[in-house]
Amino acid sequence: MNLDQHYEAIVIGCGPAGSAAASILASKGRRVLVLEKEKFPRYHIGESLIPYTYFPLQRLGLIEKMKASHYTKKYSVQFVSPDGRASHPFYFFKHLQHEAANTWQVLRSEFDQLLMDNAREKGAEVLEEVTVRETIEENGYVTGVKAVKKSGEALEFHAPMTIDATGRDAFSVTRHGWKVRDPYLNKIAIWTYYQGAMRDPGVDEGATTVAYVPDKGWFWYIPLAGDVVSVGIVAEKDYLYKGSKDLAEIFHREVGNNKWIEQHVAAGEQFGPYRVTGEYSYRSRHCAANGLILIGDAFAFLDPVFSSGVFLALCSGERAADAVDQALTDGDYSAARFTSYGADMCRGIEGMRRLVYAFYDHAFSFREFVRKYPDLTGDLTDCLIGNLFMDFDPLFAAVSDFARVPAALSHGLPVAAAV
Repeated sequence: MNLDQHYEAIVIGCGPAGSAAASILASKGRRVLVLEKEKFPRYHIGESLIPYTYFPLQRLGLIEKMKASHYTKKYSVQFVSPDGRASHPFYFFKHLQHEAANTWQVLRSEFDQLLMDNAREKGAEVLEEVTVRETIEENGYVTGVKAVKKSGEALEFHAPMTIDATGRDAFSVTRHGWKVRDPYLNKIAIWTYYQGAMRDPGVDEGATTVAYVPDKGWFWYIPLAGDVVSVGIVAEKDYLYKGSKDLAEIFHREVGNNKWIEQHVAAGEQFGPYRVTGEYSYRSRHCAANGLILIGDAFAFLDPVFSSGVFLALCSGERAADAVDQALTDGDYSAARFTSYGADMCRGIEGMRRLVYAFYDHAFSFREFVRKYPDLTGDLTDCLIGNLFMDFDPLFAAVSDFARVPAALSHGLPVAAAV
């Protein structure tokens, strides 16, 4: 075995979570290997960033590159009723007096390439088109991985820490049976793209629009660079597939259920395939085992209505990297030492999860809530923009006047710390 097969940390996957973890560990002088099964750039959904994404991007040293990019600038989010009436936009800068209030709608193939390149620039070794098949375990600890190149050549790498950033492939979750689906947030999405579809004028051109379908679900409408718009419908699987399994037929049937969406896409031309994905919300039973830590969608995925996915991925990569760096310093790779990481990530996810539950409750109205509790408007906005690691108990005590607020999930801690 060659010495260059030994690392301090192996990262499986080079999406936002894996790239962030690798960049931070490499910048601390750690010897990091990233194994990515695909060849970048590659397509990915999840194009809308929320304002607090700024802060992990700032730590990664990418803010100036983001400012110089051609990505559509996003200043707000708005909500549209089925009859086409749009709310006043929620402008982030009215609450957050910071340049983070101006965020972006990104093309994920380019954005994820930017993050991968940054990991390489920081000193991480990134191997593309290498698929991890299994972990190597010794004395109850993960100590490396076995992988295979696209050519079929077998590879083996060793490190005291492995970071699972495999996204919704959920490498560890799948192999250990750790996936726990959210029983209520059981939605799927069907989406496609339009060229030349209608955009709102001025500062509202880049707004994310959430457009309701009567009692069933909602559309996203995300203006991207190059006069392209991403449009998708999210609803219960049984509802969407009633009467047809044809994705195009289902999509256009639902377009007719929201006048704003119908009007806006009519001005453009659909192109490319219709895509579908499901099993929207889940969390791993455990965030870590001995020598192993889970980040990004490999740990948890939440319904995308408030566009929290990329932020939570970057945030988990950042926090896990700090925890792994300390583990390397201490020479202790036991699962229990990642208890704080798991508890912090679960606490942040819970804030957004409770808001997502309220969104799907027909008894809840943002307008009525703000009217009754104007003093909590700031907390509500903090949750929407990604300031998730604060105390939201007063906010959701008030939300419970309108909607069912779920209890916090008990799972998500390391194997050794799980009750």
